[in-house]
Amino acid sequence: MARRALRRTVRVRFTALYTGLFLGSGALLLALAYGFGTQTHRAVSQRVPGTDSTAATEQVRQLQAQLAEAHTSQTRQLLLGCLIAFAVLAVLSVPLGTGMARRVLRPLREITAATQAISAANLDRRLAVPGPDDEVKELADTIDGLLARLEASFAAQRRFVADASHELRTPLTTMRASLDVAVAKPDPAPQTVALAGRIRTELDRVDGLLSGLLALARAEHGALRERTAVPLAALVADALADRADQIAVRRLTVTLDGTDDAVGAGDRTLLARLVANLVDNAVVHNAPDGWIRITTAATDGEARLTVATGGPVLDAAQLGELTRPFRRLAADRTGSDNGSGLGLSIVAAIAAAHHGRLDLAAPATGGLTATVRLPRSAT
Repeated sequence: MARRALRRTVRVRFTALYTGLFLGSGALLLALAYGFGTQTHRAVSQRVPGTDSTAATEQVRQLQAQLAEAHTSQTRQLLLGCLIAFAVLAVLSVPLGTGMARRVLRPLREITAATQAISAANLDRRLAVPGPDDEVKELADTIDGLLARLEASFAAQRRFVADASHELRTPLTTMRASLDVAVAKPDPAPQTVALAGRIRTELDRVDGLLSGLLALARAEHGALRERTAVPLAALVADALADRADQIAVRRLTVTLDGTDDAVGAGDRTLLARLVANLVDNAVVHNAPDGWIRITTAATDGEARLTVATGGPVLDAAQLGELTRPFRRLAADRTGSDNGSGLGLSIVAAIAAAHHGRLDLAAPATGGLTATVRLPRSAT
């Protein structure tokens, strides 16, 4: 709203400036025309030289009177014409000034609209404003340079996360092998077995964290390897089957509702990770004997997946923190034992990479409702 008000203010200022210029120039032109017009119709005031005739003098006086009367009439007509012309100019100056202001600000509006359409997912886009090498093109080129630097910075950051996550897998594998060798020795000490179990658990957590970082870096890069028709209901069924034991241990009640026409368009591997993270989030951050309700739906251009869970009441004002890496809410989300804190961050990044979005809601009765909206596949 502030930017729109600012743009309107600038346009109003330009309109007032151009209107004032039109009116001032028109008024000056009409004043000059009126002044020259009155000077060309001066009455004859001197006597005709070379005659003393009374009749001639009377005739000159009659001619002077007629000229004066004609001059007065023409002056009035000229003044009336100037006033009418000024009134017409005053009426036309406002739309003319508005049109000129819009024309002058049109390149800036186009630059603003193009810049607003660029996000972290499409930093490769450029304004590429054509035209003469003027101030507007210089501004557009400056923005393009800034976007190029941002793109390079984002790419370097994502490349570092991906490379670091990948390289750390080698020492993790070596540590697991060392633990297996130590435990496989004849008659290992009980302390060694217990310590190996604890270390293996921590290694599994680190491996899960690295997998999450790799998925987040790939999703944020926005480069989809392929786009196919992916039924969301099938992904939900697979995710629930993989976590059937956890659901049974927690005695969770799962309710499925929806249709099979909720088919998203995108990378099946990434969308499977998206659904799996939503189901994991619903299972891990749930109370024993709790409930999970999963709904799939479709509209003309959108495939929608909703996962609702019970649980403690969350602060709706802080829901945005859940889509940031390593952020948790409520008592069961403040520790580090339940998940890596990347689940919903990965979901939001994958949804954005598919030109969709993740919406979070905190019902007053408690729990969390996560809704993913994706472009619907045409097939």
